[in-house]
Formats: sequence, C-alpha cells, structure tokens
Amino acid sequence: MQRLARNGGTAELLRWLSGRADGWVGIAGSDGTVLSASGTVPGASGTVAGGTGTVARDVPHVPQARDVPHVPQARDVPPALHAPQPPDVTALVADGVRALAERGALAYSHDTGAHTALLFPLYADDRGAAPLLAVVTPRPLAAGLATLLADVLMPLSLCWEAEAVERKRRRVDLAESRGREAVLHLLMTGQLSIARQVAGALRPRLPDPVRVCVVECPGGSRDEVARVCAEADGGRSWIVRCPVYARHLILVMPAEEAPEGTATDEAVAALVDHCVVGVSEQVPLADTATGYRQAFHALAVAREHPGRHVRFGLTPEPALVVGRAGRQWAEALLTPLLTHVPRRAQDPGSQELAATAASWLAFSSHATGHLKVHRNTLAARLKLIGELLGLDLHRLADQSALDLALRIRATPAPVCTPDPGEPTRTDTGGAAAPAHANGAAHDLDEVLRRPAVQEWATRQLAPMTGPAGPAAEETLRAWLGCEGRLGPTAAELGISVPGARKRLTRLETVLQRSLLRPPSARYDLWLALRAQEVKP
Repeated sequence: MQRLARNGGTAELLRWLSGRADGWVGIAGSDGTVLSASGTVPGASGTVAGGTGTVARDVPHVPQARDVPHVPQARDVPPALHAPQPPDVTALVADGVRALAERGALAYSHDTGAHTALLFPLYADDRGAAPLLAVVTPRPLAAGLATLLADVLMPLSLCWEAEAVERKRRRVDLAESRGREAVLHLLMTGQLSIARQVAGALRPRLPDPVRVCVVECPGGSRDEVARVCAEADGGRSWIVRCPVYARHLILVMPAEEAPEGTATDEAVAALVDHCVVGVSEQVPLADTATGYRQAFHALAVAREHPGRHVRFGLTPEPALVVGRAGRQWAEALLTPLLTHVPRRAQDPGSQELAATAASWLAFSSHATGHLKVHRNTLAARLKLIGELLGLDLHRLADQSALDLALRIRATPAPVCTPDPGEPTRTDTGGAAAPAHANGAAHDLDEVLRRPAVQEWATRQLAPMTGPAGPAAEETLRAWLGCEGRLGPTAAELGISVPGARKRLTRLETVLQRSLLRPPSARYDLWLALRAQEVKP
C-alpha cells in the first residue's frame, strides 16, 4: 500500500483494493456522488462498470418464434436468467452515505443477499463533509478484508487529500494564467488603464517602458521554460502563455537591463536547448502590440540564426510617420465602425468589433483562440465589419488599409513628421496643425506620398537592393499579388508550392520579418510597394 501510494496514488490503490476485494471499490462524496472507482461487481448475468457504477447486463439470446417451430417453455430458458441480478452500485452507495450521515457512525455495512456494501469516512475528524471509501463485494467477505480496509484508510486519505490540493493548485495556476492573458489582451488593444487595474492584484507590476520578448519553446516544455525565464530575470518580467501559439511564451520585460548578469532573452536562449527568442525594441507600455509584432518578426529571423536569439531593429512603425493627414484618413475610414450601435444588447459593440478586426488582422484564423470565440462568430463579425467600412476583407489591399488605420488609432500621440514646406498654424492648445486640417478624409495614396512615409517605405524594402534583390522582389510581388496565398504564388512563379515556401522563408531572413506565420509583415510590405508606385 505504501508503494502504491507513492507511485500511483489513489487510482492505483483503488485498483489494487478492488482486486483484493474481488468487487467494486470507489470514493464517494458526502452527497453520495461517486468521485473515483475501480473494479466490477461480479454477478451471474451482469457486471457493474467501475467508472460510473452502471449495470451492463449480458442477457443471453432468448429463442423467438421465427427461430424454432414451437413456443419455448420455462425449461428452455437458460438458467442464467434465474440468477440474482447484481446490485445498482450508484443507488447502493448513495443510500449508504445518507444512512451513515443520519446515524453519525464511523462505518456502515449493508447486506443485499448476494453482496455486501461497506462504507468508511476517509477523515475521522470531519466525517460530515469527508469523502468515503465504498466497497461492494460478493458474500461471504474475503478473509481479512475488514482489517485490510481499516489499514488502507490512512494512505488512501493522504493520497486523496494531496491530490485535492494539487487540483486546487492547478485551478489557481489556471486562473492566474487566464488573468495574465486578459491583461496582455488589454495591453494589445491599447486599454492601458484597465490593464493596470487588473494587473494590480498580480505580480510583478507592469513595467514602462518595455521590451516584448517571444520565446518559442521545445514541444511540451512551455511550463519549464516559463520557470527558467522567471529565474533568469529575478521575476521582473510579465510572463504570459500565448493563447494563440501553444509553444510560445510572451514576456513583457522592463526596458532597462538587469544590473547584473546576462540579459533575460540571451540567458533563456543559452539555458534552454532548441529554444528560439525574438525581442522588440524599447517601446512604451501602451505600444505593447507594436512590441509584440517586432518580437514576432525577430523570432522568424532567429529560427535561422546560429545563436537562436535576435533583437528587432529595422524600421519605425508606419503609424509614427503618417502625420496629421494619416490620422485624419484613419479617423474617416474607421468612423462607421467606431460609431456603430448594435441593434440588440447581445450583439458586439464598436469596441468589440474593432478588437475583433485587430485580432484577425494579426492572427488570421488563429484569432478564434485569441478572442475565445467560435469560427462562425468570427466570420459573422468580419462580414459586419466589412459592410460597415465598405471594404472587401478578402483583398490584401483593403486588409492593409484597415490594419494601418487601426494601428494609427492605437498609437498614442504619434510623432507627426511634417512635410517640408507644409504650412502650419498654432491652435489654442499650442499644438502645430496643418493648415488644411479641416476634418476632411484623405486618400490613402495621398498619405503614402508623404516624404516621411516614402522614407519609411525605402527603408522597409532596402534589404532587397543586394545581388539577390531582383529575384527577391519578384517573389515578394508575386506573393502579395496573389493575396499572400502559397498555391497561386507558386503557379505565378512557375515553381512548386514547397519551392515557393522555401523562397519566402529565405525572404524572411533577408527582410528580417515574418511572412508565412501571423503576425505577418505582408501589410507593411504591401504599403511599402504601394508607396513606391504612387511616389510623386
């Protein structure tokens, strides 16, 4: 019993005990519900399943009129049908629990004729709420069974209590994990004040500014890697298990390095074999979504890097260089969505629709896991969003426009880069504003013609200016022209689908951006190529 308690716990003890009792053994709650069981009650014509206590009757075939020319007599019926039926274990245990509670006894025994039911509380000091050991065994009782049951109560009660504590611990861990996931979701959607309020009950405090780190763990080791991450930075980082990718950990780390030791991201890559790490630039806490995209792009490069660790450092966010004209264009585009009032109380409101659009643009079909909604619900919301905005969300061009508009809206007080020679005026608040800022909508192409955006586009495509530039640009244009789909891209290039995938994988290393897995850089690249096309 001691060996089984150490190695197998409650399940192994019950299985061994059912064999010794030649019957059914289980643990019942104080309300009579069977919580765990093993074994069966042997009977002449049926058995009781150990997991549920139900009766599975093996009634032999009774001859019918079509089988024999005469009506069967009583002597033709197999003798097994006259044998006593096995008891209803579920009802027997429930009755025993009620009788034990009413009498306040230390044990209970009941004979049904062919079987005996025995019940013992696991905890003698709290018999009212304690679970009970229940045994249903054929009569007569096996020699020494009563003594054996008395001896098994102590190890069984200790195992059951330890397992109950472990179940509670797992529930607490799950609740904390879901809480951290909720805080991350709030940060990704720009709801900073609510995120701080929710995070107040957890530890550590949310840092500001931050670096976002995405760790791709070896299969099945995410919990262990999370422990390594916590130890590597002394518990300074906000660690979240990614709700979209089962092998990813997301770390929201303080921007400043630890006073001693190696940087957390480098330490994790060195400590965990086959672990890949991507890290963002320093960003304000309110720009966590931007940091996550940067870290994800760095992760795509790190997979091909010998050190399995890469920090992002390519180009600024387009939302930072679109200027006031870009903000006006984004506001005009998103107004129908942000002012939408649902017809029914249970329908999603404007904020929920905007969060749905941002999640889908970032994670594609994986948005169902991020938003915790059914795929049909996601499809219905996207259809409504497209109708409100007048966009075809199956087109990469419209997806790119919506993605840019949402990122502009989510960027707090972006750095507006004025065009050379652009006249400005000073309003009552002292902020510079273009003379033409009258609330009119601006076409996206006009926004892309701004010198700051043109410079951003040039830097975005600069890695393709080397010897392999023409081939890389051909692959990129074909892929974007085919709406980011591999099959049509392969046909357009005249190569196989695996060949197209290899080209895009190499292009990820050249551009230092993720292309094949969302969040993808395809929206930024489409905008950069479009900016080149409309260049003044």
